[in-house]
Amino acid sequence: MAQSSTPSFFSQEELNKLKSDCKTGGLEAVTPVIQKKLKDLDNTEFNIVVTGESGAGKSTFINALRGLQSDYEGAAETGNTLTTMEPTGYKHPNLPNIFLWELPGIRTKQFPADKYMKKMQLKRYDFFIIISRSRFTENDVELTKEIKRMGKNFYLIRSKIDSDLNTFEMEGRKHNTDEELEKIRNYCVCSLKEEGIPSLTVFLISNFKVNEFDFPALNKSLPDILKNSGKGVVILSLPNTTLGIIEKKIKELKEQIWMFAAHSGAVGAVPIPGLSFYFNVQALVTAIIHFHQCLGLDDVSLQKLANWAGKSVNDLKAVVKTPLVGEINEQFVITILMGSISVGIVTAEVVLDTIPNVGSIFGAGSSISVSHKLLTDALNELTENAQRVVQAAFGTD
Repeated sequence: MAQSSTPSFFSQEELNKLKSDCKTGGLEAVTPVIQKKLKDLDNTEFNIVVTGESGAGKSTFINALRGLQSDYEGAAETGNTLTTMEPTGYKHPNLPNIFLWELPGIRTKQFPADKYMKKMQLKRYDFFIIISRSRFTENDVELTKEIKRMGKNFYLIRSKIDSDLNTFEMEGRKHNTDEELEKIRNYCVCSLKEEGIPSLTVFLISNFKVNEFDFPALNKSLPDILKNSGKGVVILSLPNTTLGIIEKKIKELKEQIWMFAAHSGAVGAVPIPGLSFYFNVQALVTAIIHFHQCLGLDDVSLQKLANWAGKSVNDLKAVVKTPLVGEINEQFVITILMGSISVGIVTAEVVLDTIPNVGSIFGAGSSISVSHKLLTDALNELTENAQRVVQAAFGTD
């Protein structure tokens, strides 16, 4: 499918300069710029802070976002007592440049509301998630207003929805789940509106049921309001709980392919016997491994998804029908190159030309064209497998 927009990692000015430099100095002239962009993909940090009053379920929420149960190594400490005494950062298990920060609960003896804002140094964070276990309090409102004053984006979350609904069942009271959820949502929105915070979406979630209530909607919408510099990183860090999330990841990964392809035809490129082009095979290895990890097809991600869905990990692995999730090494990629070269360079040229500016920068009939086709085919194959895994885990989207 043709790309409809210019790749988002480069400005139009940068793309024009790439084209000019490539014409005058060849591929070697643009290699440093491409290398830097690929390095930026690995090093972009994005700091998401989770805050709210003590006991709201912040630690459990962070574990849920990271796909960890409370007894797993590296999980945030949970409990019925105050467990977080200072800002604590947790790396995303797959993407180490995503950090989830848990702040101590506001309005405790140790952290009174009037000193909380300054002591927590809120300006250092990129995005905020404010969690409440019942109604949003005066402290939550003040925190929200401060975040708005800083020009930062945030979400409001009402946690422990499953506990609210369980109360009805324990008391033997008849209730309509959808109606009760709507009552809770309206109450939260109206309470915030009375405090001068209108038109906000409130997510109703259970930290133990990540594919129910508003948790899937939260995962889907989180990337849409993040600043551009960190957007792609956050999209790729999301767990594959819905087909919609996979679609967002695919769009992001497609925009990365041409950089990996250009890198494979530039730095350290060597001839491969039987082929007429030069390739940096390790760059292709790195790209394929990156794709299958981002799409949640590695063993660790599959196990976490199985835990969430209450399924056997073997059931999920059974629907994975591709060698691209096994051991990926240079010989494996060379074998693919030798096998796919007969498809023809003309096809590869068309693929590059569908990306605005990029095809005209590098031209056609090159190792970049072949690398681009190989990586596109690999991503398509991995995508089909990732979609089958989600359907096996949750049935439907």
